[in-house]
Amino acid sequence: MPESALARLGEVADLTEAPARPSLGFTDEQLADLVIETGATVLITDGDQVRTSVLGLQLDVVASMGPPTSVDLPLAAERGVTVLHAADRDPESVAELTLALMFAVSRNIVTADREVRRGRVYHGRVPPAQRHRGRRLTGRTFGIVGLGRVGRAMRWRCEGLGMRVIVCDPFVPEATHTLPALLAEADVVSLHVPLTESTRGLFGYTEFGAMRPGSIYLNTSRGALHDLKALVDALRWGQVGGAGLDHFEGEWLDRAHPLTRLPNVVLTPRLGEATGESREELAETLVEDIARLLRGEAPAHGYAL
Repeated sequence: MPESALARLGEVADLTEAPARPSLGFTDEQLADLVIETGATVLITDGDQVRTSVLGLQLDVVASMGPPTSVDLPLAAERGVTVLHAADRDPESVAELTLALMFAVSRNIVTADREVRRGRVYHGRVPPAQRHRGRRLTGRTFGIVGLGRVGRAMRWRCEGLGMRVIVCDPFVPEATHTLPALLAEADVVSLHVPLTESTRGLFGYTEFGAMRPGSIYLNTSRGALHDLKALVDALRWGQVGGAGLDHFEGEWLDRAHPLTRLPNVVLTPRLGEATGESREELAETLVEDIARLLRGEAPAHGYAL
């Protein structure tokens, strides 16, 4: 956590920072040992496993710096442990990363950068300006699936680039298109919907097959929103011209996965909110809500489960 948030937290609680945190976070058993050792009743985690071992202890609050996907929410509710996390993502940071992926895919930036670093810019008979020829985005149609806070942040940015923006969202009256109509028109399709039972696997063979040939697919929401095999096949067949992805199921992609061998794909490891500003705002929000809970009040900014 940023120093400013830690200082504020130190005003309402005694702090103990866990040493030598594993790169992928603590397991449930490791974290339980730390809770027992420190006597903690408020736990702040970021991707650590909070399950049977931890939730069997005397905890009051578990605050998650990211989505609480590694927390056993039903068990926490059963044990009377409040799980606190930020209710909203940082839409500006996510939108900026989505734009970065779009530019990287449309102008072949990653592949070209790799060739420069390897000294292979002029290998073969095809010059780089022809080998990496991209497409101009001005005048193209940008399709937003899901007009929430991130979708709205994308809309004005893409309009500022001179793109025509169309929107699909059954819950927003100002949406302009149904999903089939959007897929038939958009040169870029960007997914900005929450993961629910109804949206899981939202994009599969039918949806990718309905996209305009050569169009770009962007997903900075959740990996489970699409069928990854269907996407790989669509990219191989040329139905989808390129893709930019910031999420994978389990937030992990095996390096041997066929997606890693496709040159028209740019992959990032959940960097949508990976900005200093986003981290500081999130930490301050959680600390304020922890203080409220300790005073017996309801959280003001986060979301308590």
